[in-house]
Amino acid sequence: VQLQAFGGGLVQAGGSLRLSCAASGRRVDMLAMGWFRQAPGKEREFVAAVSWSGESKYYSDSVEGRFAISRDNAKNMMYLQMDSLKPEDTAVYSCAAKKGPFSFTPEIYDYWGQGTLVTVSS
Repeated sequence: VQLQAFGGGLVQAGGSLRLSCAASGRRVDMLAMGWFRQAPGKEREFVAAVSWSGESKYYSDSVEGRFAISRDNAKNMMYLQMDSLKPEDTAVYSCAAKKGPFSFTPEIYDYWGQGTLVTVSS
């Protein structure tokens, strides 16, 4: 599976962005998918994940209530709607997919895409 994240950019604090993750090479409708981010000088951290069906969604405490993850298996796509953005959300956001149930742990994801940079100015 090849994954490609896009949709990042520069936005003011309080603004919104919608990230997309396009999958190719095989269908992802039986894979759990997630978003992770890595800020400069920090380790990669879990942001959100969605089960293969899209019914179960999970968020880190830092984005709960502000971000919304979704997927469209028919289009082989995943999305991250980010609202009420804060400067501390600045990071490179990457999408990932794995067989089996979702996980908060990035190391056990099977497939990764190149990230997209999100910069939130104060």
